[in-house]
Amino acid sequence: MRATVTALARRVGEVDPRIVDTLLAVALTGITLVWAVKDQTGTWLRPDTVAILLTCAANLPVAVRRHAPMTALLLCVAASLWHHSLGYQPNVNNFSVLLTLYTVTVRRSLAAGVAGVLAATSVWWWSSLAASKDMAALNLAQSVLIVLTAWTLGLGTRRLADRNRRLADLSERLGYEQEARARRAVTEERVRIARELHDIVAHHMSVISVQAGLARYVFASDPGTARTALATVADTSHEALEEMRRLLAVLRVDRRPGIDGVYDPTPGLPQLGQLVERVRAAGVEVALDVSGKARRLNPGVELCAYRVVQESLTNVIKHALPAHASVRLRYDCEELIITVTDDGAVPQGDEGGGLGLIGMRERVRLYGGEMRAGPLPGGGFEVTVTLPLSAPQERGDQ
Repeated sequence: MRATVTALARRVGEVDPRIVDTLLAVALTGITLVWAVKDQTGTWLRPDTVAILLTCAANLPVAVRRHAPMTALLLCVAASLWHHSLGYQPNVNNFSVLLTLYTVTVRRSLAAGVAGVLAATSVWWWSSLAASKDMAALNLAQSVLIVLTAWTLGLGTRRLADRNRRLADLSERLGYEQEARARRAVTEERVRIARELHDIVAHHMSVISVQAGLARYVFASDPGTARTALATVADTSHEALEEMRRLLAVLRVDRRPGIDGVYDPTPGLPQLGQLVERVRAAGVEVALDVSGKARRLNPGVELCAYRVVQESLTNVIKHALPAHASVRLRYDCEELIITVTDDGAVPQGDEGGGLGLIGMRERVRLYGGEMRAGPLPGGGFEVTVTLPLSAPQERGDQ
């Protein structure tokens, strides 16, 4: 039953308002005419042609109340006053005035609504005075109450319409802001992927370049070393391709997890040993030292720490060979301190402002950390990063 009523109300709401107002005006006119003809009480004049025409003029303007509310109100008021002034039945032709007053209050300014109240009150006062001389005061009070009730209902509807309009504007604005945030999120994700690709390509290609050069140099004189170097090139290139596939898969729409290892976990601190071995194979002696109570960190923080070490060692391969490097990780209660130091020569004019270091600073800042990088007084280069830690958890694989 409720669903039927709801469906019926929805269909009625879809009808053209002009048709509704026209039907309302015709119905109101017909009811008023029948009432005037049937009501034989009172001493006023019986309805004739003039009364019928004035009744039509006082009710039919309701059909245009939405299109021209003030005009409809004035026409209804003028026809009603004319009808009452000729001595016809005074208690008819008054409800159209209330309906058009309501519409003026809803659709026009407050000043227009006040003017409409005065015009409608004049009709109802005249009707009250002409209806009964003995109860004039009570009729006048009743007239004022009826008119103010119609005006109050119009004001309430007006406020509701204004509130709905503001809510619609806010909803539209919120939709735009959500779209903007979504676009920013997409852009930030693309920047993150680009940074990841930079780290992967820079590190692995540096290792491949060194090993390929070594293989070419000793190809004839030391075939065993050349084969080892080429094996390192093959393994490193395979790992680079796997990591690039994993990152680029994020951009695919039809992702299917579990296919070809694309969705393997991103690298973290447990993979530092493999990273150090690759760098050693590239010709850099690397010492790894972990102090403090190791714990499982937020995956993003772990990836950040891994990339910091990776980028720092890549810079050693690209800029400081031959060199020795050391990687120190210290777990404190509330922070992880990463220090990567090498004793190689610092390129002339390099003060720690390269693109790789800039990317590291942005990544560290994203996780609320701090980074310092620069040449050491006695030679070499040092990168120190401090990352805040979440609540400690035991790492079972340490």
